[in-house]
Amino acid sequence: MIYDLVIRGGTIVDGTGAPAFEGDVAINGNEIIAIGTIAETGKEEIDATGQIVTPGWVDLHTHLDAQIGWDPLLTPISRQGVTTALMGNCGVTFAPCKQEDQQLIAAMMETVEDIPREAIMTGLPWTWDTYGEYLDAVEKMDPAINIGGLVGHSAIRYYVMGDRGVEGDPTPEEQEQIVDIARQAVKDGAIGFSTNRFLGHFMPDGRNIPGTHAKHDEVVAIAEAVGQEGGLMQNVLNLGGDYEGEEALLRKEANAADGRVLFSITAGDKDNSGARVRTMLEDMAANDLDINAISVPRGTGNVLGLQAGLPWRTNAWNEVREMKTLDEKLAAIQDPARVEQLLAEAKVDDTIPSNELYWLGADGQPDYISGDEKSLQTFADERGEHPAKTFIRMSIESNGTAWFTRRFFNKNLKAVANLLSCETCLPGLGDAGAHVSQVTDGGWATFTLTHWTRDVGLYTIEEAVRRLTSAPARIMGLSDRGALQVGLKADINVIDLENLREEMPEIHNNFPHGASHFIQGAQGYKATICNGEIILRDDKLTGARAGEVIRNAGVTAMAAE
Repeated sequence: MIYDLVIRGGTIVDGTGAPAFEGDVAINGNEIIAIGTIAETGKEEIDATGQIVTPGWVDLHTHLDAQIGWDPLLTPISRQGVTTALMGNCGVTFAPCKQEDQQLIAAMMETVEDIPREAIMTGLPWTWDTYGEYLDAVEKMDPAINIGGLVGHSAIRYYVMGDRGVEGDPTPEEQEQIVDIARQAVKDGAIGFSTNRFLGHFMPDGRNIPGTHAKHDEVVAIAEAVGQEGGLMQNVLNLGGDYEGEEALLRKEANAADGRVLFSITAGDKDNSGARVRTMLEDMAANDLDINAISVPRGTGNVLGLQAGLPWRTNAWNEVREMKTLDEKLAAIQDPARVEQLLAEAKVDDTIPSNELYWLGADGQPDYISGDEKSLQTFADERGEHPAKTFIRMSIESNGTAWFTRRFFNKNLKAVANLLSCETCLPGLGDAGAHVSQVTDGGWATFTLTHWTRDVGLYTIEEAVRRLTSAPARIMGLSDRGALQVGLKADINVIDLENLREEMPEIHNNFPHGASHFIQGAQGYKATICNGEIILRDDKLTGARAGEVIRNAGVTAMAAE
């Protein structure tokens, strides 16, 4: 027998948590046919000697809903080992949507997720009304990786209640309609339902998005309907404002749905931050509630540098920010008169404190783990100069490629480790597709494998891969992906773990209407295979678009071994 593809001689980490072993993997079509010692040849073979062979990563939190329309390769996560992604998080989706509400729904996505509405309106076909019709449209976009979607609370509420859905309560008839639409969306293929109660997410007019203040009984009624169809309940919560109430809501959802509940969380600034959430999660698990959290595995926030956002927001700095080319910007910060103005204005603008800006680097591997010794303020103090002068000097010295990052969330890695070591808190929350000109966290899985696994040892390689594959696949409701087993879909990574690393962010300006966005690649991915096709080889995308739109099957997934 000749197989379509054989991956030969690798260390197989199968995603279930079982011990790694040496072996081969054979693929025909989109399916894993054999694992072990394979004598037969393949039409194509990958030599995995010295590499690990894993399932493809499953990314539970993206906002690729818009980007998929103009970037079906779904960068950057397709360059970071992800083969399956879930979009539609945080309650904001493009369906259901009436034709007359399209502009409003696009504007809501812009204010919440920083996706330009012009790009949304021109980059998507807008051929749908219902969520099922939206998934039909996504299928025609021919994505490079597998895509599943959640139906959003904000969209459903606005569809049913119009502007009253922003702040009002539904009538009994309206609530019944909201529940019915959520149920039908899952029947039509939505992986589940997402809701957002975070008080920092706004409509264009400054009001909180629809669903933010929804009563518990509305959310619980939706959870019951979604759970009956085998769907997932995804939450962004107001834990900072009503911890006890939001915890109670999670428990109510899990009981009503009799199924899977997911929420997003970040660790605080102190070493023991996250302990309260961890205790809550452990108690929920002890009471047989299938409630899981997801958290970004590193400090995250705005990425700033001469090529993109700048730390100061005064007139002179804004003039530099708006210049079209890097050469123009470099010339501007070397003009003595302009520099004098930049420094004068920076001294009265402390919008972003310099001790919160950390040097990411200018080339090579980005530094996500340094302490205060690499803050902009420390660099400035060592030279006895203002941080703005330090920023200008380092930008010139690097020819404009120096990057800084403001670690707004998860800045304390001890707290992050405490949270991520909890059995029911998974690494993720990369937010791919959102804030693309400000933040780039698509490499969250690569960071998990390198820092937390290879370098620090928080996870064994078997446990790390399980948390990146079968564990999120189970939460997503997938029974045919997330593990290397005969009969499952051939979503696979071949990785040089010893040399694996993220690359420095790059800014590009080729999204619709010239919108800017970050791209971040990686080194060490020898191959990524989606549905049996090689979509990435030696860290470069091949252009293959082998993904599928994954629709909810109406059944709960297999438990990860």
